[in-house]
Amino acid sequence: MRVVIVTESFPPDVNGVAHCALQTARHLVDRGHAPLVVAPATAAGHGPDALAPCPVVRVPSIPLPGYPQVRVALPSRRVAAAITEHRADIVHLASPFILGVRGMAAAARLGVPAVAVYQTDLAGYARTYVGAGEATAWRRIRSVHAAADRTLAPSSAALHDLEAHGVPRVRLWPRGVDTVRFRPEHRDEALRRELAPNGELIVGYVGRLAPEKQVELLAGACGLEGVRVVIVGDGPSETSLREALPGAVFLGRRTGDELARIFASLDVFAHTGPFETFCQTVQEAMASGVPVVAPAAGGPLDLVAHGRTGLLVPPRDEAAVRDAVGALAADPALRAAYGAAGRATVEGRTWAAVGDQLIDHYADVLTARTVVAA
Repeated sequence: MRVVIVTESFPPDVNGVAHCALQTARHLVDRGHAPLVVAPATAAGHGPDALAPCPVVRVPSIPLPGYPQVRVALPSRRVAAAITEHRADIVHLASPFILGVRGMAAAARLGVPAVAVYQTDLAGYARTYVGAGEATAWRRIRSVHAAADRTLAPSSAALHDLEAHGVPRVRLWPRGVDTVRFRPEHRDEALRRELAPNGELIVGYVGRLAPEKQVELLAGACGLEGVRVVIVGDGPSETSLREALPGAVFLGRRTGDELARIFASLDVFAHTGPFETFCQTVQEAMASGVPVVAPAAGGPLDLVAHGRTGLLVPPRDEAAVRDAVGALAADPALRAAYGAAGRATVEGRTWAAVGDQLIDHYADVLTARTVVAA
């Protein structure tokens, strides 16, 4: 198949949409298909996409005001031209919002089937950033995804939300995890001594430092005796979080093998954001053999088996996060059991396995188009 992946973000960006788009392109190449990526241009100074597994077409973009790590594509004819020139059999829309909407429109004009991958809780973001606008956000989501031949939801919670708001033709497609890169054997005692020189229990958060992630909910955990909170990531909330989380260690953005070493060196992984449609970092922690504390909302509901691989807590509840961390801090055997069960749970969730599921979705859509045309 010849596939055009229109994505709102792509490496060197570090986020779930960019990572999933990259893994999708890699898997398609590995299986003998021919992908092409269309993505917003990165900040000035970024070189060619030398590490990409396929050609990448960059569309002019500008930084999002107040959040320069996110870039927004400008109107461009490159999307339609890329679909035409690549002779696409199918268009894959990764978290369509701005560039993806243009990709959807171009695919419709050209008669090319489209699969839309839902990855961002826009309604939750509207509630966080403007205190309103959820209904407007859902109208946009519904209008974009209703035009697709199939929408793929990453979790059962996301699938339910989409169907409840009138999005048709929704199917489940989870995310994979690199179980070779993320594994317990990468635990590094030298790193642990550096992060917690007095032998403290290390509780880590990995992700964007932005209002919707509600990382400030780790303040209670920071106050626990013998606990060191470690924050990995960057974003617009970093300055306020340094004040809100006294004693926490901020490592900034880390990637690749270095990130895997940090994950495996944690004692507990804590995620705080209630708006995750999936939550890839939870899977990476589980693959690293680390017990998880996460909100009982969205993607973590599918990932964390409460009382077996970690603890689910009420969303937006600082005391519940603190108490869950405290319970795990007090019980090394429980941490070990949860960590081992988490690793066992994700061992079959490789990118190759979920990539093959994606190709099956493509094939279903193409078959349905052929039947209709006949």
